[in-house]
Amino acid sequence: MPIALYALAIGGFGIGLTEFVIAGLLPEVAADFHVTEAVAGGLISGYALAVAVGAIALTAALGRVDRRHALLGLMVLFIAGNVLSAIAPNYALMMLGRILAALCHGAFFGIGSVVAADLVPAEKKAAAISIMFGGLTVANVLGVPLGTFLGQAAGWRSTFWAIAVIGVLALAGIAALTPATPARAGGSLLGEFRVFANRQVWLSIVVTILGYGGMFGAFSYMAYTLTGVSGFSAGAVPWLLIVFGLGLFFGNIAGGRAADRNLPVTLIVLLAGLSGVLAVFALTAGNQIAAVAGLLLMGGFGFATVPGLQMRILGHAEQAPTLASGANIAAFNVGNAFGAWLGGLTISAGLGYRAPLWAGAAVTVGALLVYLLATRLPGGEFAARRPLAAAAH
Repeated sequence: MPIALYALAIGGFGIGLTEFVIAGLLPEVAADFHVTEAVAGGLISGYALAVAVGAIALTAALGRVDRRHALLGLMVLFIAGNVLSAIAPNYALMMLGRILAALCHGAFFGIGSVVAADLVPAEKKAAAISIMFGGLTVANVLGVPLGTFLGQAAGWRSTFWAIAVIGVLALAGIAALTPATPARAGGSLLGEFRVFANRQVWLSIVVTILGYGGMFGAFSYMAYTLTGVSGFSAGAVPWLLIVFGLGLFFGNIAGGRAADRNLPVTLIVLLAGLSGVLAVFALTAGNQIAAVAGLLLMGGFGFATVPGLQMRILGHAEQAPTLASGANIAAFNVGNAFGAWLGGLTISAGLGYRAPLWAGAAVTVGALLVYLLATRLPGGEFAARRPLAAAAH
């Protein structure tokens, strides 16, 4: 694989770290700014909303810019956001720093997915995308625990300084290793947005929202499930979530390789498998060994879908792949918000801490049904009754 992919992965690692590490540092941030933890939690939701906005708005704005230059500009924005977070004297400026960093998130992965796919031959495109997203998974496995430890030991601001340094390394790597890509000639921004007239693009987005939302909705309340149902202590939860992160890491790699071999079969198997894993996890969550296995498999099946979902929307948006890719990154974050909202509803309804797992399983079944429908509509993988191998690309 081209070494430039690993420069993109470093950027993904930094972005994943800045997204997730704040959860472990909220008590310190809240105390420093003299706000409640609920208010401090706005630094998480504000980030997620800015990701969704930036994924489409910035990706569209950069559609006529050399993709390497676009990635470099996004990394500069990312570095600036984290430096502002590190020096912020008050909550408002901290929020501004978070928003600046978040705006580059969706556009970076959206544009980076296209760059990664262009660096390799057709039969390796999903694997290349998985390498870039591998940085995000490593951030969950190693970066978040280490970043939280650094912030607790040396002050939460030190973590954001460290993330800014990672951003500088990614910036240098992208500048040195990523080839220039001439801006797309002709057309207009309005023409780019015509990609959304394609029904298959919208169906891909819906599958992403439901498939990823099912997994993330269950994960959002996992601490309650592990302590309230499985019987683990609160102190064990951070270490147990590393198991989930390992599932993300290996699932991402395996999913990319499988999608390159046969995209439609891969997505069908993974979505069906994820819904089954969530249902079995709900049934067996009272057993600690089964809960650990459920965490690993939930992360594995959940993130294994990501390279394939990105590949599908790219395949149906050849006239505006960068914008469509960014829109799908926004869809992942919409799925996060939807899944967390639905899981919260089940708990508020008094259905217990297994309920988000059941809700996640149901939502993932919905993703599978939408995908099966999409494959059989005009433009879908099976619509022309092509041989299965041919439908993979």
